[in-house]
Amino acid sequence: MQKMMKKWLLMATVLMMVACQETMDERCARECRDYTKKNCPSLITENVTIDSLVFQKSTRTLIYYYTVAGVIDDAEQLKKYNLRGELLKELKNSTTMKTYKEAGYHFRYVYYSTKNSGTKVFDTTFRQKDYQ
Repeated sequence: MQKMMKKWLLMATVLMMVACQETMDERCARECRDYTKKNCPSLITENVTIDSLVFQKSTRTLIYYYTVAGVIDDAEQLKKYNLRGELLKELKNSTTMKTYKEAGYHFRYVYYSTKNSGTKVFDTTFRQKDYQ
């Protein structure tokens, strides 16, 4: 009888632990919220500020929101810098995003203008086929 109680207690403990674990999507959403709360806004380079990092669960997309200023505060200038190509290269080489890349998440980068507040100057999304 005592042996049976120990088994039930062990099973109940394991079930409670499993029930309390967060899903990959929940983890991603939490990590994005935590990153934004602790680090945003934050100057990335001289003319680029990260404003927030958001996880869109319905599309499994991590969305990075930035504001640009100065000489690159222009859609044509961003094209000249080949921003999409540079972001893709960074994503492909990123070890910190390995778990999310293996899970097939999408990565979206949205840049807004400082001089024309609210104006989107660049927006791109990478899917698994792009970064693998």
